[in-house]
Amino acid sequence: MKVNSEGVSASRVYLPADQTYSNLLEFFTSQFPHIDPSEWVARFDEGLIKTLDDQPLVATGAYLPNTHLIYFRRLAREPEIPFEEEILYQDEHILVADKPHFLPVTPSGLYLHQTLLNRLKKKTGIQTLSPIHRIDRDTAGLVIFSINPHERANYQNLFRDRTVTKVYEAIAPYSKELANKLPLTYRSRLEESEHFLQMQEVEGEANADTYIELLEASEPWARYRLSPGSGKKHQLRCHLNALDAPIKHDQIYPILTPYQEYDLDFSKPLQLLAKEISFRDPISGEFRSFISKRVLLPF
Repeated sequence: MKVNSEGVSASRVYLPADQTYSNLLEFFTSQFPHIDPSEWVARFDEGLIKTLDDQPLVATGAYLPNTHLIYFRRLAREPEIPFEEEILYQDEHILVADKPHFLPVTPSGLYLHQTLLNRLKKKTGIQTLSPIHRIDRDTAGLVIFSINPHERANYQNLFRDRTVTKVYEAIAPYSKELANKLPLTYRSRLEESEHFLQMQEVEGEANADTYIELLEASEPWARYRLSPGSGKKHQLRCHLNALDAPIKHDQIYPILTPYQEYDLDFSKPLQLLAKEISFRDPISGEFRSFISKRVLLPF
């Protein structure tokens, strides 16, 4: 897999032999009509489009039928995340990272270099790193990466088969009514809402379950321990919100607040932390258990 000096992986494109174009720029603008032609010109100018043997190409270069080329994504501006990740564990099979709030796990949208994956690739030099599960950009805590591509499915299957134990902590409003019900297993059916960022509870058979415990309280806030039995998008955020205890500083539940694209408010991180994770290693057979060093804000 080709990567640039920032640890960003390349994409590959095939140039068919049965098509003709006046130059490479015409091919790329035709192949990717959703990308502005000026963006392709900029990528050529910055040496981000190359042959497989790493030779940069120019926009006016001749079309090269029956060949593969590689190209890198480019961002004119990207939000800077001023918090550092920490590598808690690494062997020849996996790497366990402790992610700060605000940092995406993988490239998407405005984020390319400022992602956990690309930071770790640059830091370790391991270009085959791949996350075997995800947590939200807003959430801090543990993320596990596979190192060897041929072993990746073995680790991903742990999550598919629900043989991984995950524990989160959250700070949310305290209520005596809720406290009297805890601990409890909350179940509901979650589906995408009309707003693609939000999930919603709907009628029907439950597809998400969370075991909720009260760790400590100091009104008006409390710290909760959350153990998801399933892995639905925004499950923990939805379930606490449904119990009238939305997580502190949540910008999605109960009210969807437009994100600031660049001028992020780092003073109000979502108070949700992926605190613990444990599983039986499918390669070594050893029992693995990891605990985040991060803590939520005092209340």
